[in-house]
Amino acid sequence: MHKSGAERPLPVADKPLVEDLEHRTFDWFWDSADLTTGLVPDRYPSDQTQSSVASVGFGLTAYGIGVSRGYITREQAVERTLLTLRTLLRLPQNATQDRTAGYHGFFYHFLDHKTGMRFNHDTELSSIDTALLMQGVLFARSFYTADTVQEREIRQLADTLFNRVDWQWMRRPDNRMSMGWSPEHGFLANYWEGYNEGMMLYILGLGATHSPLEPASWQAWLSTNAQRWGKSYGQTFLNFAPLFGHQYTHAWIDFRGIRDDWSREKQLDYFENSRRAVYAQRNYAQANPGKWHDYGPNVWGLTASDGPAETTRTEDGQQRKFMSYSARGVGRDYTLDDGTLAPTAAGGSIAFAPEIALPALRTMKNRYGQRIYGQYGFVDAFNPSYHENGQQDFWADNTYLGIDQGPILLMTENWRTGLVWDTMKTNDVIRRGLERAGFTGGWLGKGEPQAVPAQNGAPTHASTGTGAAHKDSAAAEPAHAQGTPQAG
Repeated sequence: MHKSGAERPLPVADKPLVEDLEHRTFDWFWDSADLTTGLVPDRYPSDQTQSSVASVGFGLTAYGIGVSRGYITREQAVERTLLTLRTLLRLPQNATQDRTAGYHGFFYHFLDHKTGMRFNHDTELSSIDTALLMQGVLFARSFYTADTVQEREIRQLADTLFNRVDWQWMRRPDNRMSMGWSPEHGFLANYWEGYNEGMMLYILGLGATHSPLEPASWQAWLSTNAQRWGKSYGQTFLNFAPLFGHQYTHAWIDFRGIRDDWSREKQLDYFENSRRAVYAQRNYAQANPGKWHDYGPNVWGLTASDGPAETTRTEDGQQRKFMSYSARGVGRDYTLDDGTLAPTAAGGSIAFAPEIALPALRTMKNRYGQRIYGQYGFVDAFNPSYHENGQQDFWADNTYLGIDQGPILLMTENWRTGLVWDTMKTNDVIRRGLERAGFTGGWLGKGEPQAVPAQNGAPTHASTGTGAAHKDSAAAEPAHAQGTPQAG
């Protein structure tokens, strides 16, 4: 068990669900990783030959959780972590099309899970997927601190992998980070700005000691905030439509009580901002403007996920457009919804708003049963509004995705003990990156936290202590949940 963080007493009604879900979700990472390379697949158990480097980052973090929870021994975790890091470090890095796994320290989005080489010519060298991988690498660096031959090797391998990432090479002339590169086309036209998962990319680059980014890159990332700040379904916050954009960086970094210049001006931290995004999604499901089946206060959650099909068909006498894998979401930037619900949207938000996430998980499991909950917890997605011709059963996925399993596991453990957050607080890269981005207060120990105004009552104090979560009506804006939020 995590020694520095107290175990949260689980609500009696939710204890079996939370414990079972966390264990099953961990098992997905443990069972799916290739035993020769340690690489974790993009999806499993569907027949697939590609590893996702983002899944590997979540997996490297999952093994530490497994040790803390007693799912595996520390020796097992060390062995699997070493296998994975050794594989990553021996893979070639060059500008060729085929004989490579990466370039300039960055990795291709998808690798062949047996060889570790670039999966195909459609696979880009991905800045954000490398960042997700490096979060797991840094977690391993800070988790395995014993003075043993194996754990010293983990720290050495992790340092080498992280320090060879050439952050400046991926930086555009306008200081924004490119989304990627390929030998066929050069740098991608798309780049990272605005509130989204790109947040971690900038913090890691700013915290690096080799080829680091400058603070000007953080300011470039923030430059479109004015366009994204505003009201959506009863909440005022910095918008990003799919919930994964609110979950990924927060899965490793604790933003409670720390603020940069922008969040100080708005008098809230990014944790509270993402908490409001979760409430907005719940409120949207209650309003249900699209009249999708079963949406309501305890059935909600839009994010990037699988979907039933790319098709237009008649359901309930209406022409409906459905999608396969898509970045579904709701916000000021866009709304994309075809009735497909992803349990990771609620599960990966459990640390933000457990008082609404837990009832959603419980309701979905109880209502839909084994169609959506199996060996590795919740399947990736389901759609109560989509039915195959002549069938009564709704569409449910038959597989699990690493980038959706990861937020469920990491955020559940953060809510219960703060394990991942506390481990990353000891990492000098994370601290330096946050400080160079201008963050102060809270656990960083610089500056005084300020009050967070709540639209429905007295302000709360942005400390790192534990306080009660908001329990008012869904239409009200949630007050800042201080410390680790309490379950409602």
